[in-house]
Amino acid sequence: MKQLLAFIRKEFRHILRDRRTLMILFGMPVAQVLLFGFVLTNEIKDANIAILDPSKDAQSIALSNKLLSSGYFHLAESIQSPKELEPAFRKGSIKLAVIFPEQFGENLGKGAPVSIQLISDATDPNTATTLINYAQAIILDAQAAGMPITAETHMRYNPEQKAVFNFVPGVMTLILMLVAAMMTSITLAREKELGTMEVLLVSPLRPYQILLGKTMPYLALSFVNAALVVFLGVYVFGMPLNGSILLLALECILYMFVSLALGIFISTRVKDQLGAMLISAMGLLMPTVLLSGFIFPRESMPIPLQVIGTIIPATWFNPIIKGVMIKGLGLRGLAMQTGALGFMALFFMVISIRGFKDKLN
Repeated sequence: MKQLLAFIRKEFRHILRDRRTLMILFGMPVAQVLLFGFVLTNEIKDANIAILDPSKDAQSIALSNKLLSSGYFHLAESIQSPKELEPAFRKGSIKLAVIFPEQFGENLGKGAPVSIQLISDATDPNTATTLINYAQAIILDAQAAGMPITAETHMRYNPEQKAVFNFVPGVMTLILMLVAAMMTSITLAREKELGTMEVLLVSPLRPYQILLGKTMPYLALSFVNAALVVFLGVYVFGMPLNGSILLLALECILYMFVSLALGIFISTRVKDQLGAMLISAMGLLMPTVLLSGFIFPRESMPIPLQVIGTIIPATWFNPIIKGVMIKGLGLRGLAMQTGALGFMALFFMVISIRGFKDKLN
């Protein structure tokens, strides 16, 4: 028994000295509880909306203030004409538009029924439905106060509210990250773990050639996967492809370069495949699912998590896919997202290649 207790104490000391093990045992559960606790919610706060109020009377202003003071909505644009709606929706600056009719207060004073239009961006059908429900609930309160107001709802870009409009872009984002980043990091870590990296170093190949040789197959496979997801989304699930196929392909390649650079960077920081897999899962896949807006709206997250989400490549790539496929946007309409991915690709590629060369040296 004494030998067993001594062995158990030795194992405890070994575990307590191993920072990586302690991080897995305690850091991962704490991180998961905090992330899921803050992110797993269907409530949306401070969603960007636009209000078109041609009457601008006391009643319409009061109802607008009631909408904005609810905490669910944030006035991003106060538009003056219905022509301004389409550009606002296309560039993604608003999620919902509230349109008052002319002579709103005057008609209410006469007891005549009036209808307010609620137009939502249904490229994310869950968010669109939630925002419509919020606005309708506030309008129902006005009805209870004796105001004969009805709400006329429109779902822009996805009138049938098909979940596939959100599912296909999200799956493509995850697959490209999984194949390009995780598999690249695991492959390079395996070479170091098995000792075959030294064999490659004494070959006539230069370091950048070794790097290209290891990553190019995953770039090609990722592109095939992206094409397959788009094909299934369009021809099996009926998702539209309103934009340029060439632009979509180039954007996918840009995102894959970012993912490959992240995979190389992870491989320079770990010693074995298990470490590469854990860091990829915790540092890439989980934030991509939780913080990029793929499943849960980013508006409902605390500000620190929204800030973290801005450095996740999927946060910028997901709107690109939806913009090209659903809204038919061109490069001009996606300039900000493309620029962010381009900067990430350049930044991560530079530090990844530099780190890889340092490890080789």
